[in-house]
Amino acid sequence: MKQEKITKLSELQATAICGNDITSSVLYVSALTIIAAGQYAWISLLIVAVVLYLFRKIYGEVVGALPLNGGAYNALLNTTSKQVASLAAALTLLSYMATAVISASEAMHYLHSIIPALPITSATIGLLSFFMGLTILGIGESAMVAVIIFLFHMTTLVLLCSTIGIYLAQHGLSVFIANNRQPVPHGTVTMAIFWGFSAAMLGISGFESSANFVEEQKPGVFPKTLRNMWLAVSIFNPLMAFLALALIPIPEVKLHEADLLSHMAGLTGNQLLPTLVSVDAFLVLSGAVLTSFVGVTGLLERMTLDRIMPAFFLKKNKRGSSYRIIILFFLLSASILFLTHGRVGVLAGVYTISFLSVMGLFGIGNILLKIRRKRLPRPEKAGWISVFVAVLFVAIALAGNVIKEPEPGSPANLTIFLEYFIPTMLFVGIMLNKTALLELVLNFVEYLFVPVAKMVSRINRGVSDLIDRITSQEFVFFTRGDNLANLNKVLLYIKNNEHTKKIKIVTVQKEHDEEICSKLRQDIEFLDREYPEIEIEYVELTGTFGPELIQKLSREWNIPVNFMFIGSPGDRFPYRIEELGGVRLII
Repeated sequence: MKQEKITKLSELQATAICGNDITSSVLYVSALTIIAAGQYAWISLLIVAVVLYLFRKIYGEVVGALPLNGGAYNALLNTTSKQVASLAAALTLLSYMATAVISASEAMHYLHSIIPALPITSATIGLLSFFMGLTILGIGESAMVAVIIFLFHMTTLVLLCSTIGIYLAQHGLSVFIANNRQPVPHGTVTMAIFWGFSAAMLGISGFESSANFVEEQKPGVFPKTLRNMWLAVSIFNPLMAFLALALIPIPEVKLHEADLLSHMAGLTGNQLLPTLVSVDAFLVLSGAVLTSFVGVTGLLERMTLDRIMPAFFLKKNKRGSSYRIIILFFLLSASILFLTHGRVGVLAGVYTISFLSVMGLFGIGNILLKIRRKRLPRPEKAGWISVFVAVLFVAIALAGNVIKEPEPGSPANLTIFLEYFIPTMLFVGIMLNKTALLELVLNFVEYLFVPVAKMVSRINRGVSDLIDRITSQEFVFFTRGDNLANLNKVLLYIKNNEHTKKIKIVTVQKEHDEEICSKLRQDIEFLDREYPEIEIEYVELTGTFGPELIQKLSREWNIPVNFMFIGSPGDRFPYRIEELGGVRLII
């Protein structure tokens, strides 16, 4: 059963954890957008700010209705099937892996500019190790570090913008005027803005992170984190591109793609500001690594509870941290660093396509929530038009990054993405179909080793016992007196999505109603004949349905709350879905 989280994050702490990731984009997105859109870069970045504003309500509606860890995975799990939800989970995992490795490596490159003797690859492993240890210590300790980094980053950006503003007030906007007289990139203004928008959408990577650890946040904090991230990105990213166009001729931006902000600081004549910006870049990129560890822990915990990942990873230490998940993520990130020989720029395709796909799937999850869970209470709602517009813009950005021509000598973004995505989905597919695969193994072993009867017999018993242990897990569905069609949907979902042969159908009534109970008994007798492979037990209880009863039954029956289902509650339901301790929606 899922453990109760000890620490609950405040608005500043939660904003800092996810904000370090999204605000670190200012270090690279201005250069990328100017290279793609030229003098129209700041317009592309303003369009991104509008798209992100639409996603505020999209995320707010979904997470407000289903405030559980997992982000897009959680949204799709409660509106579609495990298979579709696992696609979103795999994409999110790839996005976090790429973010952690790229951010750690770039942070060491910035530090290398200050300490030339620093070995970059070894230092990158060291940074990943540091944040692995910090996350294992607990989210409270992680949040303290994140807040310090976030406040330092915001202070540095304000100081940099103010210094450049004073410099431009003294020296004028001649460079900006000259840049606006440059030829229009890609032939037309529309195409320039399109390619700039495709590049600029990378500047909102990290916006999805808050939804992956929402259970660790205090009530009411989640929508505030979305607002704060939107404000930071909407102000600093377009402003920094504008200031860059006012300081640097467009042809020179490519020469300073990796250190644009520190170069801008140097042009103001301030001797200390470039060093300060480099230190800030090192810190905030390190903060993005922390975001990856925190976000992926919340995601994989939820996947493990749903039996997509092995239960081995649910083991927690005394501080309540899932240390096995954290160590696994570190090992995966370190292996990618070695496989790429430190040239982590090749991960850009994985990072880009994964992140944008997750954003798009979250928008689709919102649409499905509106259609299939319309009665589920939620604190806010995103309009249909705004959802479609937001998903359309993400699709445009995704298409732009897929068809984008790679740098000479580099593979296409889609090629790199598939190299990592296919193995990930193969592993997830194995976990989702482990019972069928185990049965296939059993049949193969019996056929291959018939002459060795004793060996076959031992393997047969072992695999059969394993299948029995998997399918012996009992599930529960609480019904208020659903009709036969709804109960049939429940049995179909159990049959198609869960590895089990047992289900309890439970009705809880304040006062016994024989008419309802009699009809339920008749319906369940019919379903028992229709689904002979599933053992159905009907239970009538007198009492009040709520969190206390759920926890009591979970203990008495030894059935985790995560394996209990209810139908979508209506507006009069006295509890919010998160108060039920992880009960899932099935119809």
